[in-house]
Amino acid sequence: MQFVPQHLKDLIVVKSSPNYCQITSIVLMLISSVAAAAPPEPAGIQLKIEPLGSISGSSQWDWWQARTAYLPGNTPMWLTTMSETGKATSHDFHDIYQSVSNDHGKTWSAPERIPSLQRQQQSDGYEVAPGDLWPSWHAATDTILATGKTFNFRDGKKEDYLREKVSYAVMERGKAWGPLRFLDLPHRDHAGYPIIAANAGCTQRSDQPGGDVLLPIRYARDPKNRNYTSTIAQCSFDGNQLSYKRHGTELNIPQGRGLYEPSLTAFNGNYFLTLRADHSAFVTRSKDGLNFDAIREWKFDDGTPLGSYNTQQHWVTIGGCLFLVYTRRGADNDHIMRHRAPLLMGQVNTETLQVIRDTERVVIQENHATLGNSGICRISNTESWITCGEGLLRLGKRKGQHNKVICVRITATSLLK
Repeated sequence: MQFVPQHLKDLIVVKSSPNYCQITSIVLMLISSVAAAAPPEPAGIQLKIEPLGSISGSSQWDWWQARTAYLPGNTPMWLTTMSETGKATSHDFHDIYQSVSNDHGKTWSAPERIPSLQRQQQSDGYEVAPGDLWPSWHAATDTILATGKTFNFRDGKKEDYLREKVSYAVMERGKAWGPLRFLDLPHRDHAGYPIIAANAGCTQRSDQPGGDVLLPIRYARDPKNRNYTSTIAQCSFDGNQLSYKRHGTELNIPQGRGLYEPSLTAFNGNYFLTLRADHSAFVTRSKDGLNFDAIREWKFDDGTPLGSYNTQQHWVTIGGCLFLVYTRRGADNDHIMRHRAPLLMGQVNTETLQVIRDTERVVIQENHATLGNSGICRISNTESWITCGEGLLRLGKRKGQHNKVICVRITATSLLK
C-alpha cells in the first residue's frame, strides 16, 4: 500500500478489534443497539491529535534529545529537558537545559541551563557531557528521574564511546536538579563477557508499583568491536540513588552495531521491548520484564517489513491499546536522512507483534528536518505527549534555520461503534 502524506487531523479513528483493545460491556451494549439493517462495525478508539506550543532553538545552538516529564498535583507541571547541540557536526553536545509549562503545554518558559548538568572539564583532559536523557516522574518517590548516558570528548574534541556510562539525575518536587550520577553495573554479563561502555541513552523505562525501575541499557562486549548487546536492568530507587539489582536476557545480533537504544513498556500483563539496529528494528515480549522471547523483525500485519532502521522507536499506551511511534522508509521521504521523518504512529497487534498497517497515522509532519529522536510522556490512560527536537544537520532547505522542539498531545476521547 503506497503511503499518502496526511495533515494533522482533529480527530482520527484507529480501528481495532477485541483482540487488540479492551472493550467495556457498556460499549458492547451500545454497539448491539444499532439497527439490524446496519450490522455493527468493529469497535475502535477515537484519538485526538493536536500540536502544542513549541520551543525555538537559536542561531548558535539546536535543541536535541528533547523529552518531557509530567509532574502531577494540584498545580501540575510539564518539564522538557534538551541538549544544547552545535549545528556543524553530529554529537556536538554541551549543556542540558530545561523549559517548563504550567498551562498544559500551550506556552513554555525560556530554556534555562541546568547548573548540575553542564559539560565539565575533567582532570585527565576529557570533557564530559550528560546526554540522551529521558526524564520521567517516578510515582513512588514523587521525583523526576532522568536517565541517559555521558558523551566523552578527548581534549574537548574527539569522542570516545568506550568511556560512556549509565548516567542519571534527580529533581525533587520544588527543588533544583541534583548532580549527575552513575549507575554501578557488574563487570561481566551472564555469558561471561565484559560489560563495556554501558549506557541508557534514549531509552524508555518502566517503573514498578513498589518503586523498582526496569531500565533498558546497552553495552559492548569487546572494546575493538562496536557491537551492542541490550538488556533490562532491574534497579532499586529511593528518590536519591539508583542501584543495580539484576539484569535479564542479553539480546544481540552480530550484524552492524548490534541491538541498541531499547525501549520498554508494560501493557496488559506483558512487557514489550523495541530495539534499534543499523539495518532494521526488532521487537520482543516478556512476562516479567527481564526474561524475553526471541527477537523478531518489526513488520506490518500484511507481512511486509515495517521499514524502520537506524533510529529509535518508542511506545504509547492509551485507550486500552498499544501503539508504536517510529519513522520508516517508503513514506515519500527519500530526501530525509535515514528516512527519519515524518514521525508515525501505528497500533500494535500484541499477539503477532506486528503494526496494523491501516492504523498508521502521521503525528508530526515532515518539514525538511529529521524527527527520529523523540520521547513519550504518559499523562494518564487517556493522554500522552510526544516531544521531538528537529534535526537540521546536513539538510539543505532549512540548514542554518532555528530548529524547534515540537510537542504533540494525543488524547483518547471515547470508544466508538
